[in-house]
Formats: sequence, C-alpha cells, structure tokens
Amino acid sequence: MSTAPGLLGKTLRSLRHARPAWPRPCAVCGGWSPTTLCRACLQRFAPERPRCTVCALPTAQGGVCGGCLQAPPAFVATAAAVDYGFPWDRLIGAFKFQQQPEWATALAGLIDTAVVRHATLPDAQCVLPVPLSRERLAERGYNQAWELARRLAARRGLPAGAGWLLRLRDTPHQVGTGRAERLRNLRAAMWVTPEGAAALRGRHVALVDDVLTTGATAQAASLALHAAGAASVQLWVLARTPAPDA
Repeated sequence: MSTAPGLLGKTLRSLRHARPAWPRPCAVCGGWSPTTLCRACLQRFAPERPRCTVCALPTAQGGVCGGCLQAPPAFVATAAAVDYGFPWDRLIGAFKFQQQPEWATALAGLIDTAVVRHATLPDAQCVLPVPLSRERLAERGYNQAWELARRLAARRGLPAGAGWLLRLRDTPHQVGTGRAERLRNLRAAMWVTPEGAAALRGRHVALVDDVLTTGATAQAASLALHAAGAASVQLWVLARTPAPDA
C-alpha cells in the first residue's frame, strides 16, 4: 500500500512539531502533572479573588479601593494573578535571581488568566516590560519583566518593545523601602525613546512586571509613558504584595 507523498510529508511535519504533554513535576507540589503548575495547586494558591480594579490590592467586594479613590495613580487598572507569598515568592525568586528564565511561560500564563478575568481593562494595543538599568541587566543577564511581556504579547498578537521604555540610571535596591523613598529614587529615572514615542502615541499600553509592591516603579513608568503620548497605561503583574497591615 502506497501513501501519497504530499500526505506523508504533511504527517511527518505535524509529528515533528507536535508537543505531547508529557507528565512533569509540578513546580509547586512536585506531583506529576501535564503542565508546569498542576490544577490542584492553581486552585489552592491562585484562586480568583476580589481586588481593587486599579491597584489590585485585595478588597472585600472588588471595585476601587479608598486609596485609589483619594489619590488615583497614573495607571488606570491592574491585573494581578496572585498575592505575593508562599509558594509564589519562591518561584519568583528563582525566576528573577537564580538564572531560571524557563519559568516565564508558565508564569505568563497566570498573568494572562488574570487579564481575562479583569472586567474593566481597556483593550491593550502594545505591551512593554518595566525596564531594568544597564547595571541591573548586566547583573541578572536578562530582564524578567521582558521574558513575561514578550510571551504575553505573543499570546495576544500584540506588538512588544523591549527598548521603548528605558531606565536611565540605576537606583538602589528597592526591597524594604517605602513608597515615598521609592518615588524619590525613581525621580526622572524613566524615559521613552523617540522610536518608542512614535510607536506608543495615542495607544493603550500594557506595562508588565513580576511584582507590584508600592506602585512607585509603575507610577514613574506610567508618567513617562503619558508624557510620551500614551493614551492610557494598565499594569499586568504576576504577584501583588499585600498591604502592610493585611
């Protein structure tokens, strides 16, 4: 029995590009799963919960929190996948500081789910990462926000630019600092390139980062994007740090 050459070639190509879902250890519990994060762990550690639609802090019934009503930030909305804590702090640390960018695909999937769930996000027209300074980029070897942003852009068929928004100077490590100090550190640290301004003018921009803590970095980046002509800025983040009194 002979097989048509065209059909045989098509079959071989489909087999070559197939990606079977081989079981693998779940990144959280270690149990076997067809995906990097098993369904049980996602249900337990990444449940949908009411959040402020602007800053993504957990709230009782959703809507806009009192802080954002009193002092609206420069970004219009935030989609956050999880609260920063166990087990995500461990995974984010490995992804960010321990040369493990391979986590980006699974973590971007969590963010994408949060974007779908968010009811008031304007349709984004381009995707940008929160930038690193040259010194920090050399230290880590890659920008974890860009690893997330480029995968999210590919999922949604949107343009993405790694070099449109720049951090002009290095700032001190922000861990443990308050919002006011972070804002001082970031003053005039963000800048949009002429190429970026041409691409972003009049567009709704999605700004991607791994963790949202005080919002100071997002605020500085959003102000720079607005100054360059962006119509609006929304945040897509993996984890939201709870309020200090939570």
